[in-house]
Amino acid sequence: MTAPVPPRSRQFSHEVYNQPEGRGDLDLWQGDPTLRHFAKGAKEEVLSAYGAAMGQAEMREAGVEANRHTPELHLFDRSGRRLDEVHYHPAYHRLMTLGIGSGYSAIAWEGGDAGHQTHAAMVYLASQVEPGHCCPMTMTYAAVPALAANAELAKLWQPKLVSRNYDPSIRPVTWKAGATLGMAMTEKQGGSDVRANSTRAERTADGWRLTGHKWFCSAPMSDGFLTLAQSDTGLSCFLVPRWLEDRRNGIQIQRLKEKLGNRANASSEIEYHGAFAHLLGEEGRGVQTIIEMVHHTRLDTAMAPAGLMRAALAEAHHWCAHRSAFQRRLIDQPLMRQVLADLTLDWLGALALGMRVARAFDGKTDADRAFARIGVALAKFLSNKRCGPVIGEAMEALGGMGYVDDTPLPMLYREAPLNGIWEGSGNVICLDILRTLARDPLAAEVLQAEFASVRGLNGRFDQALEAHLTRWPGQPEEAEARWFAESLAQLLTASALLQGAEGAVTDAYVATRLAGERGQVAGAIGAVDTEAILTMLGPAD
Repeated sequence: MTAPVPPRSRQFSHEVYNQPEGRGDLDLWQGDPTLRHFAKGAKEEVLSAYGAAMGQAEMREAGVEANRHTPELHLFDRSGRRLDEVHYHPAYHRLMTLGIGSGYSAIAWEGGDAGHQTHAAMVYLASQVEPGHCCPMTMTYAAVPALAANAELAKLWQPKLVSRNYDPSIRPVTWKAGATLGMAMTEKQGGSDVRANSTRAERTADGWRLTGHKWFCSAPMSDGFLTLAQSDTGLSCFLVPRWLEDRRNGIQIQRLKEKLGNRANASSEIEYHGAFAHLLGEEGRGVQTIIEMVHHTRLDTAMAPAGLMRAALAEAHHWCAHRSAFQRRLIDQPLMRQVLADLTLDWLGALALGMRVARAFDGKTDADRAFARIGVALAKFLSNKRCGPVIGEAMEALGGMGYVDDTPLPMLYREAPLNGIWEGSGNVICLDILRTLARDPLAAEVLQAEFASVRGLNGRFDQALEAHLTRWPGQPEEAEARWFAESLAQLLTASALLQGAEGAVTDAYVATRLAGERGQVAGAIGAVDTEAILTMLGPAD
């Protein structure tokens, strides 16, 4: 094959120079030494193959195409018969085929060690290229343990959910080589207060039937949905199949949501019209049943912002290394280095804490499970609060180019708020943290043990920990929940860094995040070892 003809640099009126070229094929695993460090113990061969494939220029272009050609709603066929289908661009199906075929949804449940760590790293890698297609794969991954509440349903559905075959065909799950599963909880009148749901579940001679609406139902072409509905004994959890053996189920799509970002993924408003459903778990205990799925989706919403931040910083790093201003490369200018170093600390913290929490998901003890419950909430809260500002500053590093869709920065910026909203927005997460610590003594104990393991490694960390304990010797007032959660999450992030990061990096994080040597904007920090911090980004491609 002959080499492609390069674009013309010499124009009629000028010559194009000092404009960094595209980044070409990338290897998101080999090019990210920090991920390889914090993912030690994960399945390297899986991550190596997936990172290399996702980083290819053609796959990154598929992400662009999937966002440019958004899902289309087809309510009726030409004769007026109801379809209630969403059609996706072929680029979306390419991304799904690669993700499911690589084990994104399955690997945590295939046995062996470090399955959740490997999955978490895959979320991080996929989010750098096209975050929207992650939604159906994340929900499928998270649904697997929830199905354990019904052995008969688990026997049919679990093998399909952990299959590495992506099968988007419109047919019953019994006919398919692989399946995806979503959820439908939120309603107009309640939002996060799912106990206010009004969807009704009625027991009939041939099973359960649901009637009602759902305000948000993402990935509406999934093969089924875990759904909350009111039965005679209270809020219950149901599995609603998308397609029945001989007909379409009574699920009608009202519209697709016009969203800020996440454009490759369809999010919809649906109605159940006597939809056939299977009871999952004990009637009247729907929240307790579906919470297992929510818990696992939160791992992904804690990891995705680390991937988004990494993608934005990689673009900024590349630009600064290949563009000059005022007779110097941007990357060599002290103020730019200070800004990039400060942003890098937020990304490093999110990655280190996310992988530490994923390790707890792989654990087998009660202490591991307690750490996973409290740790994932803290990671989700802090990492998502830092994601938007980091991407915004990375965009600014590119100047006007960062604001146009020729670069991925606008897509990343539009995506930044999503994971902070999905599966519990900031206030909900903070109140969950307080409830967990109040109801589960082991959650507080595992945090104390985590901090004890790094005491003495950094004097300023020890001082910050004592200040936190002095300020909140017990539960804070509800109005202080965000302050408390931020402080605790930053301490836990510093702990994760102390367990695995270079000393200069950890010193910088503790000084700027815990010891007060930071202003309100990126780069407003005291003296740090920018060389050591920027090295964590890897070489500029």
